[in-house]
Amino acid sequence: MFPLQFFVRAFNSSTSLPPPLAVENGRHRFHFLLPSPSPSISRNSPILTKAKLGISRFTVPFPHKPQSSSAPISRRRHLQIPNVTSSPATSTSRFGPHDRRKGSDVLVEALEREGVTVIFAYPAPRRRRSTSLSRAPTQSATFSPATSRAAPSPPRAMPEPPETPESALPPPAPASPIWSPASPTPSWTACHVDDIPRIVKEAFFIARSGRPGPVLIDIPKDILQQTTIPKWEQPMLLGGYLSRLPKPPSEVLLKKMIILISESKKPVLYVGGGCLNSSEELRKFVELTGIPVASTLMGLGCFPGSDENLGLQMLGMHGTVYANYAVNESLLEAFASRAKIIHIDIDSTEIGKNKQPHLSICADIKLALQGLNSILLSKHDPNNKNTTDFSPWRDELKKQKAKHPLSYNTSGDGSAISPQQAIQLLDELTGGNVIITTGVGQHQMWAAQFYKFNRPRQWLTSGGLGAMGFGLPAAIGAAVAKPDAVVVDIDGDGSFMMNVQELATVRVENLPIKMMVLNNQHLGMVVQWEDFCCDSNRGDSYLGNSSSSSEIFPDLMKFAEGCDIPAARVTEREELKGAIKQMLDTPGAYLLDVIIPHQEHVLPMIPIGGTFEHVITHQDRGG
Repeated sequence: MFPLQFFVRAFNSSTSLPPPLAVENGRHRFHFLLPSPSPSISRNSPILTKAKLGISRFTVPFPHKPQSSSAPISRRRHLQIPNVTSSPATSTSRFGPHDRRKGSDVLVEALEREGVTVIFAYPAPRRRRSTSLSRAPTQSATFSPATSRAAPSPPRAMPEPPETPESALPPPAPASPIWSPASPTPSWTACHVDDIPRIVKEAFFIARSGRPGPVLIDIPKDILQQTTIPKWEQPMLLGGYLSRLPKPPSEVLLKKMIILISESKKPVLYVGGGCLNSSEELRKFVELTGIPVASTLMGLGCFPGSDENLGLQMLGMHGTVYANYAVNESLLEAFASRAKIIHIDIDSTEIGKNKQPHLSICADIKLALQGLNSILLSKHDPNNKNTTDFSPWRDELKKQKAKHPLSYNTSGDGSAISPQQAIQLLDELTGGNVIITTGVGQHQMWAAQFYKFNRPRQWLTSGGLGAMGFGLPAAIGAAVAKPDAVVVDIDGDGSFMMNVQELATVRVENLPIKMMVLNNQHLGMVVQWEDFCCDSNRGDSYLGNSSSSSEIFPDLMKFAEGCDIPAARVTEREELKGAIKQMLDTPGAYLLDVIIPHQEHVLPMIPIGGTFEHVITHQDRGG
């Protein structure tokens, strides 16, 4: 399990605050923004209970009637679901069953019952540590202007967001919705201490079910100070939420899909991050059909990247030539105008959003693949499983792989280090068996291209959200969640500097994170676009010291030294492999500053508005 994310924030009840924001990291995502002590809110203050789900989630009919925090709660009738629980209660309470306790103690035990084991806490006034939750992943933050920048808002309006469950507890908000309709985040405000057990259970259930995503819980300070005897067996009041969850896919639709596949000559599977929990089913389906597999950026690892026969790696602007060729030529799953498109998605609002499919199936992909595999196995002789022989199509793609392999310049600039080579060597020295995190920029694309991800969830990146500075905090979360795994943050100097202060966290928590920074002294992706579109005119994309361009500035080695983290710098190609090996072999945290030329471009590249025919596969080095 990946860590939950927990935010704690102080507030002033008379101040209008910006909406709390959320962090994406790992498989499950839960934020709790708790108020630190500040001027008390009147117990008679009207506090609204809100629940607003966005377009891509399902509406839960919670009441919006103001209630006194100390008065009996009057609610409209809901569909009660007494037999549904979010997770088994495995914690041991520090209180007797009939002991009164504060709302804050109820909250702690509610989190324990949900399996929370680690909390990242930010110092706050008079904050007390829970002994049983002292190692529990979540993050806390007192309120300040920086709080709203502690994490990006939950992304849903982007090509493919990280889909991670998450809960947040912010300070009280005005009567207007906590989130706009563009940010589909389910949210609640606890208006009585007795609501806490139910609300926490509902939040975790919704965050984990359907399409995983963020939820937000607002618990005002005075509610946390009230006392109660908690009722842990309260039913969840989820209204029509469960009725809107995707049902198992229709066998009729699955059989129709198999017919379309059997009629195709050049099918392609295009898998995204929603398939991460269905990797085994996907691999079985590919084994039964022999269909090549291309991936989105977030889908890397769903299918083995080292599979040279059926794997096409990443599709898209910086995807492989042969993946984009396959989509261009495909007569079934593709974006090509002549293609027949089958779209399976757990979220009905995603279907047809970019291109109208010929056949759509709203279902959990795991259930859909299980159904497809069952049908295929029942129809075929074990010794001859393929309905259609796609070997000519695979042979055609092999020729494209031979003609347009992923490659890079190994002869120019003398002894200069190729960033692609650095990632290839990392893949070679680790056997493709580490967790990789990235920031945003050229290094992110090179990592996606040249590291072979063979299993789900060893690739943590912010996807279409484009959050620079994501790599190091993501590595911290992964290292806490998987203490026995090797975690490597492949970063760029520009992205790394956006959260460089977290080196202190790495050292204080003794996290064995390896940081390999591809340092070109520039915002590399910006430079690349300046080269393509602006005749290499630089618009503040140089990050070094203009008065002394020969020096490395800022000096990442000194940042590491200041946090007592071992570090090294490598500038020569011949020394690169040894430097990476030293990084991996050194116990604990380690920073490797890899100096690379800023002229290097991420290729292949399909220009914006272009097609496969416009793909750029080589470059003329600019300034």
